[in-house]
Amino acid sequence: MLICEICGHETKGLVCAACQGENLTAARYCCYCGQRLADETAGENSSGRSSGDPYDLENRILCSDENCIGIINEEGVCTECGRPLKEKADQS
Repeated sequence: MLICEICGHETKGLVCAACQGENLTAARYCCYCGQRLADETAGENSSGRSSGDPYDLENRILCSDENCIGIINEEGVCTECGRPLKEKADQS
């Protein structure tokens, strides 16, 4: 069980198979050794990619605005600032 340092509340955690360190249930990697945590409740499919993740991070397109940290979504607009992809904006 993990114990909050502030309130003392106990919470269930994931145990790393490599180092036996206890991590938060939402963790994908062990905070002690960096090993990828295997958890059936995380919603991962057989390829290791999260089925609940709306973005394919390997093939993502970053926002055209160099000051923005957003990703271009399926509609062709940035998830942060709402600007269209520069290529699509130029075609209009």
